Amino acid sequence: MATDFQRRKVAGVFAAMDADGNGYLEEADFQALTERWVGLRDWEPGTADYDRMSSIMMGWWSAISTLSGAENSDKVSLDELMTVVDQLPAMDDAIYATADAMFDAIDQNGDDRIALTEHKQVVYAWKGSDDGIEEVFPQLDLNGDGHLSRGEFRDLWADFWRGDDQSAPSQWVFGPY
Repeated sequence: MATDFQRRKVAGVFAAMDADGNGYLEEADFQALTERWVGLRDWEPGTADYDRMSSIMMGWWSAISTLSGAENSDKVSLDELMTVVDQLPAMDDAIYATADAMFDAIDQNGDDRIALTEHKQVVYAWKGSDDGIEEVFPQLDLNGDGHLSRGEFRDLWADFWRGDDQSAPSQWVFGPY
């Protein structure tokens, strides 16, 4: 069962993803999230990158609405989402595929690293704001080189969703909450 700490960090992302602020995640919220992501790179419908991002984001909606046990599968509450969080340790492939898609969308110069300015886009795409990321990025950048490698980003991403260590740097992937 998800801990209070996991609930707090996921609640911040939940609130940001709830585009209309009605207290539920709905398909339209994931469509809006998809549009924010593809909009970062101006990917057009029908292109491989657009289709990949759309498939991953809308796939998460499908998984969440199915796995949450929601009484109404058209909307998912935070409590219902937390039942999915409990199942994430068994969903490594989906978690890492999402991390890779995020990384590819943000690594605009193709150097296989994410700098602070690029990571701000990750946070903005998810939350609609990059407030506070400058303060926490050094905690994410474990080797202090000013960048996150693909491996570092994947590990941080996965640990944010699955982890329960309050001292882990992964808690700051989305900035302060």
